[in-house]
Formats: sequence, structure tokens, C-alpha cells
Amino acid sequence: MSTRTLPLLFINLGGEMLYILDQRLRAQNIPADKAKKVMNDIITTMFNKNFLEELFKPQELYSKKALRTVFDRLAHASIMRLNQASMDKLYDLMTMAFKYQVLLCPRPKDILLVSFNHMDAIRDFVKDTPSILSQVDETNKQLIEIYTALSGGEFQLIRQTLLIFFQDMHIRVSIFLKDKVQNSNGRFVLPTSGPVPYGTQTPGLIRMFSCVGEEVKRLQFQGGGNYNASLREGSFEMYGDRVLKLGTNMYSVSRPVETHMSGTSKNSSQHTKVNTTPNPLAKEELNMLARLMGGLEVQKPTNIDSGFRVNLFATDEEEEEAFISRPDDLSYEVLTIQATKDKQTNAELAKIMGEFVEAGETTPSSSSKGDDLLAMMDGL
Repeated sequence: MSTRTLPLLFINLGGEMLYILDQRLRAQNIPADKAKKVMNDIITTMFNKNFLEELFKPQELYSKKALRTVFDRLAHASIMRLNQASMDKLYDLMTMAFKYQVLLCPRPKDILLVSFNHMDAIRDFVKDTPSILSQVDETNKQLIEIYTALSGGEFQLIRQTLLIFFQDMHIRVSIFLKDKVQNSNGRFVLPTSGPVPYGTQTPGLIRMFSCVGEEVKRLQFQGGGNYNASLREGSFEMYGDRVLKLGTNMYSVSRPVETHMSGTSKNSSQHTKVNTTPNPLAKEELNMLARLMGGLEVQKPTNIDSGFRVNLFATDEEEEEAFISRPDDLSYEVLTIQATKDKQTNAELAKIMGEFVEAGETTPSSSSKGDDLLAMMDGL
């Protein structure tokens, strides 16, 4: 497992989330000023300096539930609200899109080009807001400084870590189904044609050498596809032609944002039954998540009436039906147990959990909030 994977996972999933929200805000005719505020607030939160300092520290990936918690909070960092069914759908689209991109990367290092495509698009979202743009540029500089120095082997390890994270996710997405890049069982179709990885030769030739290194024979064979050589390598600088199109906005063309669950729910990681046995590493994971989320400065709307709801389904009825049919194991139930006797830890967690309480809700005691979060994370 690579300890350098988390920043790339977060930035690419965050980029896909912004693509989808931008499309839905336009599709629902949300006023331009409100839509811009939503995008700016989310990007500001996403690229918060303290948050990114924790994010870029070498560390293991979080569990799926822990990462989902971070994106739940990030998606509600502005006046926009999503109900649970729409949030499920948003996260499904984000994860399947990035999984597809990781699978299709010609070489492991190209995952960084995918990340730069997302960063370029995010920069374009905030090009008229210099203060936020500087936050995005600073993160881009960190990506260049840290990741361009990594070896091919380290990128291979990053790719394997990402594939392990995504391996049980087989959610059908309408765009992929229509483009015939995904089968009806939710698995992706890998192409057998197109450009080969930069710096490699097209398949079809076997060369044999003597013991002194002289070429003595050549054999031609059918490569099983229509391959061609890559003309140039994508740019790993702040600006430039990335060449690779993976990670660009596939919703820029007017297409419906739909997702259909696989025929058998056991094929979906979202529907996989969660092991309720306490995880001995849960406390350490909780500490890492607490540090991350402690740096996430979510801006609370001062006027509740100014908020609005975004629906990722075609109609409210479809959204309600999806919520009703939502499996029980997707519910984030919290049990109140005494998980630790560390009062200082409880107090710190209570402070973090206090930011989750919506205006008007009854706030539980500080100690119970810390225990509740510990109990929830024990099930990750």
C-alpha cells in the first residue's frame, strides 16, 4: 500500500464531484450567483491550507466510510443541500468515474496527468476569484513538487492501492453504458486499440539476440488490436497540454447524469455488508480523520432560507423511491458506547462533532458526541 495515494484520491474524486454539481446546478436553472457561490465555497473548503497540510502527510488510505464522511461534509460546505439518496448517487458517480480513469491510464504515472486535468478544470471554475485561485495554484505546486519526483515503481504502487480501494465497486452508470465502455454487470471494458504508453513500442515484433547482444532474428505477430505509438508525453508542469483526456469534464456536453445499480446488490461495494467487528486500527484512523476534518472550515449559511436543494435524479419521486429502497447497511447508525476513557480526546472530538450539528437541532452532551464518533468509526 502506498502512503502517497490519499491526496490523489481526494483531489480526483473532488474534481469529479465539482463536474457533477456544476452540471446539476445548470440543469436545474439555479441562479448564476447562487451556483457560483456553491462552487466557490466548496473549492475554498476543499483547498483549505490546514486541511491540505494534513492531507499531504504520508499516510494510509481511509476506509470507504471515512472518506465518504469527508465528502458528505464537503458537498454541504455552502448553501446547497442534498438529501441522502442524491448524496449516494453523487458519490457513486464520483467513484466510478475515477475508477474508470485509473483503469484506462496507459501507464501508472499518467494518474498524475489525470489529476492535473482535474486541477486545470477546478482552476477554470474559480478563474474570476483570485483568492481561491491562489489556493488551487498552491496545491498544484505541491502536486508537482511531491509527485513528479516519484519513480515509475512508486506510481505503480499508487495505482495498485487505488485499484484495491475500488475493486468491489461495480455500479452501472448510464454515460458509460451508452458509450459501451461498461458492461451490464458494472465492469469496465478495456480497449485493445489506441496509443500505447509513452516511451513504449507498439506490439507485433519479437527480437531475438545472441549471447553477445547482437540481434539475430525478428518475428512479426498480430498484436490483437490496432495500436499506434504515442507522439508526445503530456505536460507535468503547472500549465501545458496534458495530451491525456482522462479526467476532463465528461458532463460538459449536455447529457443526463444517471446511475443504475448492478443487478445483484452484492456486486456493489456500497451494498457490501459492513463487518461490525471492532477494528483495532479504528482509533488511529479516527485520529487521522479528526485532524483532516478539524482543518475543514465549513461555512455555515447565515440565512437558512437562502439555501436550496439539488436533486441528482430526474424527478423528486425518483429521489424519494431511491431513498426508500436504500439498503440498511448504507445507513450511518451510531451507537452510544464508552469507547475510550481519554477525556482530552473526547473533548477534541466533541469540538469537531459540534460542527456537524445543524442549526435548530438538539445538541447532545460533549462526552456522548465524542463516544458516538468513536463508536461509528470502530465499525469502519
